[in-house]
Amino acid sequence: MTHVDDTTPARRRLDRALDGLAVTFRGATARADEAKCDCHWGTPEELAQLKVPDTELTPDLLWRTADTPFWADHGAVLRRILPQLARALVDGAVEPTFGLAEVGEYAFARGKWRQWPARQSTAVYEFLDAWWTLSLTDPAPVAPVHQLLSLCAQASGILTPWLAAWEALDDDVADRHLAEAAAHWEWDLLGDELPWDAWDHDADALRAELGAWLARHAPARLRRQGASEDLLNRVRLIGLPAPARWDDPRIPERHYGAGGVVSGWCQHVEQQSGPPTRRE
Repeated sequence: MTHVDDTTPARRRLDRALDGLAVTFRGATARADEAKCDCHWGTPEELAQLKVPDTELTPDLLWRTADTPFWADHGAVLRRILPQLARALVDGAVEPTFGLAEVGEYAFARGKWRQWPARQSTAVYEFLDAWWTLSLTDPAPVAPVHQLLSLCAQASGILTPWLAAWEALDDDVADRHLAEAAAHWEWDLLGDELPWDAWDHDADALRAELGAWLARHAPARLRRQGASEDLLNRVRLIGLPAPARWDDPRIPERHYGAGGVVSGWCQHVEQQSGPPTRRE
């Protein structure tokens, strides 16, 4: 696959952000009294590694640590693993079971990084923003842009800055990512569902903001990408309030009624090759 050249300003910015995490969190460790049940998480020897600074963890231990939500001091654990975790994410070496939203929630949000001292929280935000900006301009990013948006939204609890950055990029690559995202999102948004699990965040608020942004901002760019009239119609419907949406004569058969109850099931199976269970 073709990726953005490593010498581009966006790539250099991401490299600086990764280096910044390494410098900012150098010497970080889990708390000395941090404990875990060895029958459900790992061995005492593995836990001891989290209390030693700056040593490389195995990929398996890194992911188990990042994906575990119930640490006594989640922030300390996150600071310990963050430089290595960030590089693994950028390299595509992390494969969460339930998509990148899971990483945003379990690894980032529960560490409450936005409440950290300014130097630390700024380093985390700069990494997320640099990775997001690079991915929007990469024809074949390591993580699909719609999945990375779910990570950034879950990590930060907000959508506005990530959507604003996307909106500001008026080019073919960003438009293609938008067309792919719209195709992934339309089923859930038509049914008033956020296209990923929000866990501790306000899913309704995130869904409303994403749907309104897509309906307002996407149509012209989708047309430039040759999107089908069917997709354009669904994006239009997403922008309507629920009562008007369900009464619209062009509502797809597979949706009806408040909450997006599914109908036209056989048609959906033929078109999608499976039930609409994704949360990407």
